[in-house]
Amino acid sequence: MSLDRAAWRRQLHLSNFVNAAYQFRDVESLAAGNELLIIGPGQGLDTALFRWREYRVTTFDIDATFAPDVIGSCHQMDMFRDRQFDVVIASHVLEHLPVPLLPGALAELARVAHYALVYLPMAGRHVTLRLIPGVFGLDLSFTFDLAAFWEKPDGVTPRYRGGQHYWEIGLRGYRWRDVERMLSEQFRVLRSYRNADWIESGNFVLQSRRWAA
Repeated sequence: MSLDRAAWRRQLHLSNFVNAAYQFRDVESLAAGNELLIIGPGQGLDTALFRWREYRVTTFDIDATFAPDVIGSCHQMDMFRDRQFDVVIASHVLEHLPVPLLPGALAELARVAHYALVYLPMAGRHVTLRLIPGVFGLDLSFTFDLAAFWEKPDGVTPRYRGGQHYWEIGLRGYRWRDVERMLSEQFRVLRSYRNADWIESGNFVLQSRRWAA
């Protein structure tokens, strides 16, 4: 990839590269085609990776600072056709939406693409014990989350991550099973897992119910 490594080093954390690698792996596992919509492109690492691997990428963001191809909010994407994309990626995006907007956003993701990757933050602080014994490909991880699991977000006040997030996985009403239930209204959950290399991320690989055969 052609890039200004010095500039990227000042802006990016190792977690950005880990996240991009997991996105690429999940998209490749779907074998769904190469038309991608990336919502919330950030500094552009994900976009650069996919374009380098010859995917056709459209970027979308509400903030013009990131120079997206299209500006708008993911709860209303009328500028895109039904099934215009093979995969839509919303990595650490939906938690920035007030909860009343979530149903519309999920419906739009399910409308514009056959498949979706939705990655979301885990609430609180995290401790992991990881054992890689080096035999039989074993990689064993045990993660403990230190979060106010009894606290229920009101859905309209951004109280988390310095006032950036309206909700996170692990809080009351947003446990893993609650989030899967919410996603299941528009999608079939093909796979859900904790990112073993960036434990702050819960990852969901989805198929739109609207276009499922």
